[in-house]
Amino acid sequence: MRNAIVGLAVLTAAVGAISSALVSAASAQQTIKVGLILPYSGQFADPGAQADNGVKLYMQQHGDTIAGKKIEVIRKDTGGIAPDVAKRLAQELVVRDKVDILAGFSLTPNALAAADVSAQAKKLMVVMNAAASIVTTKSPYIARVSFTLPQLNEPLGIWAYKNGVRKVYSMVADFAAGHDAEAAFQGAFKAAGGEIVGSVRYPVNNPDFSAFVQRAKDMNPEAIFVFVPGGSQSPAIAKALADRGIDPRKTKVMAQAELTDEQALKSMGDTALGIITSAHYDYNHGSAKNKEFVAAYNAAFKRNPDFFSVGGYDGMHLIYEALKKNGGKADGEGLIAAAKGMKWESPRGPMSIDPQTRDVIQTVYIRRVEKVNGQLRNVEIEKFENVKDPVKARMK
Repeated sequence: MRNAIVGLAVLTAAVGAISSALVSAASAQQTIKVGLILPYSGQFADPGAQADNGVKLYMQQHGDTIAGKKIEVIRKDTGGIAPDVAKRLAQELVVRDKVDILAGFSLTPNALAAADVSAQAKKLMVVMNAAASIVTTKSPYIARVSFTLPQLNEPLGIWAYKNGVRKVYSMVADFAAGHDAEAAFQGAFKAAGGEIVGSVRYPVNNPDFSAFVQRAKDMNPEAIFVFVPGGSQSPAIAKALADRGIDPRKTKVMAQAELTDEQALKSMGDTALGIITSAHYDYNHGSAKNKEFVAAYNAAFKRNPDFFSVGGYDGMHLIYEALKKNGGKADGEGLIAAAKGMKWESPRGPMSIDPQTRDVIQTVYIRRVEKVNGQLRNVEIEKFENVKDPVKARMK
């Protein structure tokens, strides 16, 4: 009798262990893991936080379950421009954490490094900001929801010539993104009939822009084109321009959106008045969708969103909708097929994913810094609609 009781106890324990394992396995099958790789520390920490805020807001509004699967986000910090770190983190997320999707990537070098992991592991990789044109070519499983540098800077070059600028000095950060921006602006400006009177590439981690700005001033151009990768560099270069007596209302200063984001404008003060930028998003954009987004963002985070935020927000939209379209399955082939051609109304305006290139198609806005009700604002003065990445468009 005693042996029978012991045997029954052992059998009950075994059944319990098997049941627990089955429940655990079923639970694992019902969870989609997203590895979010961003710079949460260092000089690009704020852009990383803003992108993550966009991710968080989307999940707050739409829940953490889609197509019957629970979404789990695992966050990793690159600390800045660190391609080796980004690749290692992507490998760890895939191998150790068993993530189904890679996402984030504020910075181009990090995205390029992680792309190898996406390609080898056949994982969907959603680029929420990194903007060098080449990024999406490095893995067939990449979809980008941010922008490309040529997409923003070619329209700016066209706008400059159209609005009377004939001679420009170019100053960009010396890495892939800066090179893309430089080639795009210069190519479009020269094709329109303009002249580049000089150019310089400064070290990407450079904290002091005074010598580079002085070199630009010595050329006495009608305008200066600038590319900075955001973070603390935007107010630093604006200060150098002011210190060297360059007034954007007299010598046009033109740049991509980072130079005049909200935090940079707070640091610059009135020295920013007149700066011209190209962008795909600003919290002042007047659509009803954006007003709702800005209100919800402020309620959640007590600050305004920026283009990093909308990249995180739209990136999660793509992930959710691709999972829904793919029946809750997280295979890379199915998800990237679902992403191709996807269209939706973003806070930035209408956008879609080019089915050929997996890059975003969207409106590009030309803005000028003005004072509105006593506050510095990026005021939209012109727009280019349905802009594709022009580099890939020319390759077709």
